Amino acid sequence: MSLRRDDPRSIGGYKLVGRLGAGGMGRVYRGRARSGREVAVKVVHARYAGDSVFRARFRQEIEAARRVSGAFTAAVVDADPDAEPPWMATQYVPGQSLAAHIRDHGPLRVTELRPLALGLVEALRDIHRAGVVHRDLKPANVLLADDGPRVIDFGISRAAESHHTLTETGQVIGTPSFMSPEQFADARTAGPASDVFSLGALLAYCLTGRGPFDADSPFLTGYRVVHHEPVLDGVTGPVRAVLDRCLAKDPDDRPQPEQLARELADALPEPPAGEPHTLTPWTSSAPSGTPPRAAGETATGRRPRPRTARTLMAVSGALAAALAGYLLFVPGDGHGDGTARVNSTPTARWSALPTGWEPWETTAYAVAEQGVKKAPGYEGDRAPTCLPHGDALYCAGTALLPERIDASTGRTLWRSGITPASLPADRYITTVLGIHEGVVLVELTITNEDGTGRSQSVLALDAAHGREFWSHPVRTDSLGSAYAAGLTLTQEGDGSTVTVRSALRGTVRRQIPLPTGYDCAPLAVGDRPYVECAAGAENSHATKLLVVDPTGTSERTLTSPAQQRSLAGVQDGRLLFVEADDRPVSNSPDLIYTRIVHVDPGTADRSVTDLPEHYRGGIPTLAHGTLYFATSSGLVTAVSPATGERLWQSHTTLETPGTVSVDPSGRTVYLAGGSGRVAALDAASGTLLWESSARAEVLDSGLLPTVWFHKGAPVLAASDGTLFTLDPARPDRRPTPR
Repeated sequence: MSLRRDDPRSIGGYKLVGRLGAGGMGRVYRGRARSGREVAVKVVHARYAGDSVFRARFRQEIEAARRVSGAFTAAVVDADPDAEPPWMATQYVPGQSLAAHIRDHGPLRVTELRPLALGLVEALRDIHRAGVVHRDLKPANVLLADDGPRVIDFGISRAAESHHTLTETGQVIGTPSFMSPEQFADARTAGPASDVFSLGALLAYCLTGRGPFDADSPFLTGYRVVHHEPVLDGVTGPVRAVLDRCLAKDPDDRPQPEQLARELADALPEPPAGEPHTLTPWTSSAPSGTPPRAAGETATGRRPRPRTARTLMAVSGALAAALAGYLLFVPGDGHGDGTARVNSTPTARWSALPTGWEPWETTAYAVAEQGVKKAPGYEGDRAPTCLPHGDALYCAGTALLPERIDASTGRTLWRSGITPASLPADRYITTVLGIHEGVVLVELTITNEDGTGRSQSVLALDAAHGREFWSHPVRTDSLGSAYAAGLTLTQEGDGSTVTVRSALRGTVRRQIPLPTGYDCAPLAVGDRPYVECAAGAENSHATKLLVVDPTGTSERTLTSPAQQRSLAGVQDGRLLFVEADDRPVSNSPDLIYTRIVHVDPGTADRSVTDLPEHYRGGIPTLAHGTLYFATSSGLVTAVSPATGERLWQSHTTLETPGTVSVDPSGRTVYLAGGSGRVAALDAASGTLLWESSARAEVLDSGLLPTVWFHKGAPVLAASDGTLFTLDPARPDRRPTPR
């Protein structure tokens, strides 16, 4: 990656020629000495340089790395922990991380594991002989050089003969999937055997694409590390026996590095003649003509058996506190030590962005060029909802007037004054329903001054300038309005009908009579208008669905097609409903989905598919022929909408993310959290491609973010009103502020 405007050009006499990564503690640059020797230069963030604890931690990292000088570690070349800012230069390793290699090529074959495993055992031997315990051995901290692996990042290591550590009791710095049980119990007691446990988990991940204790959340993962046996589905024979010993709960039951080297040499076969003896960024993990395995496929070619997440009945206070510490600081990929994972996937995966495109960042309350200049009362603590259309984003929200933002530059072009200037912002909510032929359809809700009532209306605004074209009142007890196919659907008058209007002119197309005794709500799915009616909350399966003709002149009623609020979309011309268990999930915002219902909108023919396993998550997404679920812990599951079979399942580190989005090409799945962190996954395999850093300064527990797209670039809003775009090929690019 190129240097940015605010990056230094030299550190400690080393010329900086590019970025290698950035994280929570600092940035890592590719540097060059006067002699021409290339190095990796880690520089502590200026905001931490004055923190005595961080400076001591950095000094400890330098001391630990200097003590280790084996063939499979990156040696320290130079350092100055007392400089402003502190820095360290290590040997530059021209290779991608093991995590990136598996992400791009899939799990390894057993023959590929031998040189990697034996090289890592030798690295551990040298590390432990130097009196150091690494304590964060994971795929992201293993670089693949052309002559073998290199272990990097000694940021949380400690001297083996000393129990002193900068990590406080009850706080753990590490990655749960690769941490030992003793790290959760008391990090200060973690000795060399802890690294052996981590190596066992790492090798299992190499063969299966999953950690042996992976669960739906970091808390469950930590609980499994401490209390459960490892899941090693698909790993058999002598390799399985060696990994079982490495993953023993009691440190005394794990092999020493010398013994482990002998056992692995006996268990792992030599690579076939003509096959590389190392994994490098330039060699694929599959022979020519063989497609790489998906991330969920094992070394034997079989996918691991689906596992239902066990309910965590109780977690000890120490474990909960330890995991809380993990959530505060998670070392990242590459040479860096922060949360952002630097993408190394070839840019051919991503859609080409327009010439001259630059990422931008703004706020929903920025000064507008036309109309209402500032967003009155909108203090940047609420997430807007936006609809992309053409070269613009049309946004609205709580205490936010409708506005148009240039999707290419982030400039706020106009903010519409559809409320009296004297009306306090905390009394109105706006929602963009849709855009049609230069008209923006907006729903406006205003609360009475005493909070006892409200008024609602639907308005049409000029998309070019935000001026009002027409408006009509809506019943105050209605369940909302909808836009689809050039039509608005609203409940007006006495509520016995739904009014279908032309979005362009506001003229009435039809009055749809509603069934007596039902609560009805207009909705739009797949750019088709519908009206869903339910016979009361106590009987959510007694429903009627009115399928409105796109011309707005007729409708067809389907009686009890499926559970209320379960319509997910249209698949192969049939309505697809995803039904959830009626029982509430304790202390979780997730629902438990149990079956799929397909309904022919013309004939009302109905087929029901019971899901072979129950999937958890928020509102599911149907996109490009796949159904996606995302849990509040960041677990993403892809499911066949025809059979209900799981296609893949992948973990992210996002907490309480919004709904899943899929890019227009159908190749990449996106998920975002309220902090503005985004995860990108391969749509075919579920492989995690990257996770971006947070953008929000203030977290709001309200609206969950959705990722939109503009000319191939993801666009989203964080919970504090921050609006920004990402370069999907280089998500760490600094945006241009607006």
